[in-house]
Amino acid sequence: MSLSQLCQALLQTTQAAQDAGLNRGTSGNLSVRCDDGLLITPSGMSIDEMRPDDMVFMDFNGHFDRTCKPSSEWRFHLDLLKLRPEFQAVLHAHSTYATTLSCFGRDMPAFHYMVAVAGGSSIRCAPYATFGTQTLSDYAMQALVGRKACLLGNHGMLVAGASLEDVLALAIEVESLCEQYCLAQQIGTPNLLSEEEMAIVLEKFRNYGRASL
Repeated sequence: MSLSQLCQALLQTTQAAQDAGLNRGTSGNLSVRCDDGLLITPSGMSIDEMRPDDMVFMDFNGHFDRTCKPSSEWRFHLDLLKLRPEFQAVLHAHSTYATTLSCFGRDMPAFHYMVAVAGGSSIRCAPYATFGTQTLSDYAMQALVGRKACLLGNHGMLVAGASLEDVLALAIEVESLCEQYCLAQQIGTPNLLSEEEMAIVLEKFRNYGRASL
């Protein structure tokens, strides 16, 4: 995919995230691996105003050369793509239910087997740190060890995947799980699945959707 095509794909996925209710206004950000760096959405710009040329290229040393500044959260995008070569894209959202849960600073337990979609038997919540700081990125990297998604304390969610399509689908699933967990807790304390059961689910997810050979 050419640079211009990748910029267009990044913009389209950003718009799709807004259409899905994950972000509004200037909140949230998205990146995709590109050569020896990444393309990332610009800082402080409404999604409705963004154009493909506004996407910012940044190398893995954090250098960029554009009129538009990269998202203020570029640190955890850069760190995640550097540390985890299996990931090609990263999405951060301030979606309603993920943000609501993140304000309690607690991990999401295995109340539903689909929690495994994030790569483990829970969805961890990173401690709070000021947005855009290296401390926040460091906390996020710890919460994402062995995982593809986490909550960010008093902030929102962060997800990573093998493509722009993957991160959008995962973010939608995580937001749905957060909504379900919020609703379940209004009734009482939900039953939790065991580590043994979640291990079975995680193994089944390894080949989920693949044709049998």
